[in-house]
Amino acid sequence: MVGYENGSILLGEKSRVSEARTETQIMQPTATHIPFHKPYCAPAAEGYLRTTLQSGRWAGNGPFGQKCRQRLSQLFHGAAVFLTPSCTAALEMAAVILGIGPGDEVIVPAFTFVSSASAFALLGATPIFVDVEPSTLNLNPKLLESAISPRTKAIVPVHYAGVACDMEKIMKIAARHNLEVVEDNAHGLFGSLNGRSLGTFGSLSTLSFHETKNVSCGEGGALVVNRADWIERAEIAQEKGTNRSRFLMGLIDKYTWVSPGSSYLLSDLNSALLWANLEQMEHVQRHRTDLWNRYQTGLADWCSRLGIGQPFVPAGCQHPAHLYYLMLPDLEKRQQLMLYLREYNVQAAYHYQPLHSSPMGLRYGGQQSVCPVAEAAAARMLRLPLYAGLTHEDQARVVEVLLAWSGA
Repeated sequence: MVGYENGSILLGEKSRVSEARTETQIMQPTATHIPFHKPYCAPAAEGYLRTTLQSGRWAGNGPFGQKCRQRLSQLFHGAAVFLTPSCTAALEMAAVILGIGPGDEVIVPAFTFVSSASAFALLGATPIFVDVEPSTLNLNPKLLESAISPRTKAIVPVHYAGVACDMEKIMKIAARHNLEVVEDNAHGLFGSLNGRSLGTFGSLSTLSFHETKNVSCGEGGALVVNRADWIERAEIAQEKGTNRSRFLMGLIDKYTWVSPGSSYLLSDLNSALLWANLEQMEHVQRHRTDLWNRYQTGLADWCSRLGIGQPFVPAGCQHPAHLYYLMLPDLEKRQQLMLYLREYNVQAAYHYQPLHSSPMGLRYGGQQSVCPVAEAAAARMLRLPLYAGLTHEDQARVVEVLLAWSGA
C-alpha cells in the first residue's frame, strides 16, 4: 500500500508516477499550480468586516448575524436558524436539544466526517455505523432497520457531495421506530430532493461554512430547527444553558442557568464575512455547477474506457456542486493518478477514512470489513479541484492532463 498523510502521497513514492505516465508529455511540470481548493471571498467582505470592527459589536447575534439568519431561514422555508462556530458545534447543539446521553445510540454512516459521530459521542452516546450505498455514498436505508435497537435515539443521514439521501425511506423508518432525524447537511446547502430543500426533512439539520464549503466564513456553521416547539430549547442550548434570549427579548427581568448548553454562537466578525459571501451565492452556484457539469461531460468517455466511476445523481435530486470525485478501480491506481496530477501541478485529494474501523470506531464496537462500500470508497476516491475561483482555462488544463493518463 502506498503511504499517505493528510490527503497527500508521501514524496518517497514519486518514482511510481514514471511507470504510469503516458509517452505524450502534454504539460511541463513548471505550469502554474492549480490547488485543490481556494476559499472564495466576496468583494464586499472587507468593507463589512471594517464596519463590524468599527461598531464594537463583535459578539454573536449581531447585525450581520441577524441578516444571515434571516436569509438562511428563507432558504429553509421559514425554519429557525442558529449560527454556530462550526458544523461540529451545530451537531453538538442538536445532541443537547435531543437530550442525548449515556446509554443512547445514534446511527451514522460509516463514510462521513468524524463530527457526525463525535458530536453525539461527546455526550455519552454510542455511534452505530451503517454502510453507504455504492451509487451515492449516502446512508443505505436497506441496512438501517437492522441497526436499530431499543437504545437508538436518532438517525444522522449525511447528504454526501450534496446529493440527497433517500429521505422518504429514512423518514418512514424513523417514524416507524419513533426516532428523531438530524440531517448532516454540511455538503447540501442549495441542494434539494423533489423540489424540497435538503435540511428540511428531519426535525433538525446542520450546515457548514468552513472555508472548503460553497459559502464560507472561514470557520462556521448553523443549526436549522424545523420544529417550532424546539426553538426555545435551541435558544437555551446556544446561550450556555441559560434563558438569556428571553431576557434580551424583554420577556423576563433576569436570566439564569436552566438547562445543559454551551457557547454555540458565531461572532459577528465571522457573520460579516458570511453575509458578504451569501450575497454572491447565486453567482457562485452558477459557476460551480458549470464546472461540475464540464467535468462530468468532458471526462465521461475517458472514465468509461478506463473503468473509472463518476458521481451519480438520482432522479429528483438537485445537487449544489459541492465536490467532484472519481472512483478509480483500486487504491494503487488512485495513488498513481494522484501523483501523476501532482507532477503537472494539479492538486487532488482523497476523502474520509471509514469511521467504523478508526481507532475510536473500534472502541465503540466497529469492526474491520463490516462496511465494505465505505472501505472501498476511502481507497478508490480522488477529488478534483472545484471552487468558485477556478477558471475555465485552469479546469481545461486539469481535464487535458487527465485525458492523457492511460492508467498503465
